[in-house]
Amino acid sequence: MIDDVLPIYTYNHPVLRNATAQVAEMTDELATFIDAMFRTMTNARGIGLAANQVGRPQAFTVIDIDDADDDSAANGPLVLINPVIEAFSDDVEEFEEGCLSLPDYRDKVVRPSAIQVRYLDRAMREHVMETAGLLARVIQHEVDHLNGIYFFERLTPIRRTLGQSRLRRIAKGEYVPDYPIHSESQ
Repeated sequence: MIDDVLPIYTYNHPVLRNATAQVAEMTDELATFIDAMFRTMTNARGIGLAANQVGRPQAFTVIDIDDADDDSAANGPLVLINPVIEAFSDDVEEFEEGCLSLPDYRDKVVRPSAIQVRYLDRAMREHVMETAGLLARVIQHEVDHLNGIYFFERLTPIRRTLGQSRLRRIAKGEYVPDYPIHSESQ
């Protein structure tokens, strides 16, 4: 049984760069791991966490934006297994994003304001959800993680260039957050 929070893998660890594998079935071990992911995310004061961010290369994520000041927060804690974003709105929004795998790095990212996502829930039942606002943004961010994409890759070229020194410092382990991490430099 996993009782403690899991270490969050930080920038440049290979597990964060590879696309994740589909989940075939819900097991007791996977259910326990999902619970540990929620504890880990809450401990780090995050609102989303992809499985590969805690070293597991499988396609699932946990999200909880209930404490956020947003209309989409009414969904409660979510587990999205094998999520696929099937449609994006033409409308886009710019919003500052951060990432538990990139401690102390925040920047403004432009993303579609609404999406349609197909996923399996914890009971392995299929759902199709249309959502907008913060929940749509968090789902896009976490699905990007599951596909080996960091949020800074969605920035304009100049913003990406400006962030390179921060990324080098994260890779060297110079930013130490107040939650357990597993960095490539460890």
